[in-house]
Amino acid sequence: MPAGPAGRGCCAVFAVYAFIAVGLQAMRAFSSRTAGPVFGHLLLGLVDLAAGVIALAWPGPTALVLVLIVGIWAVIAGIVEIAAAFGAGEPTGTRALFVFAGLISVAFGVVLCARPGMGAIALALVFGLFNLIVGIWMIVQGIELRRTGKTLDSAVPEKQLA
Repeated sequence: MPAGPAGRGCCAVFAVYAFIAVGLQAMRAFSSRTAGPVFGHLLLGLVDLAAGVIALAWPGPTALVLVLIVGIWAVIAGIVEIAAAFGAGEPTGTRALFVFAGLISVAFGVVLCARPGMGAIALALVFGLFNLIVGIWMIVQGIELRRTGKTLDSAVPEKQLA
């Protein structure tokens, strides 16, 4: 996969994520009271640091590996969903939905692994749309929560609040 502008941008965002994870792991390590978690968090921080540096140094291979990881994950998740459909006590409708979702996940994973270049573009679009929809939903929920809070505050008499 060539490291075009989309590949470099994707890897830069991933590198920023990895570097933030380094900081969080360091905070967890130094806030722990025992040595075991300190060593584990510092080790995870070093792995995150290496991943961020690699993403910046080699954006093309990093983008390819990220797409392949998501593709393999989708195939495995789909197989697990299909297997879960045949678990004990599942109603027919639930079983059908598990099988359908599993087949879609497997197909998505196979396409990502077969065409990683197109898969990277598809992942970026799907992830962007997902974040746009979730962001709008969170804003709507925040406005609704504020409205509900004001309604509750005005419904409760002052004497009951104390």
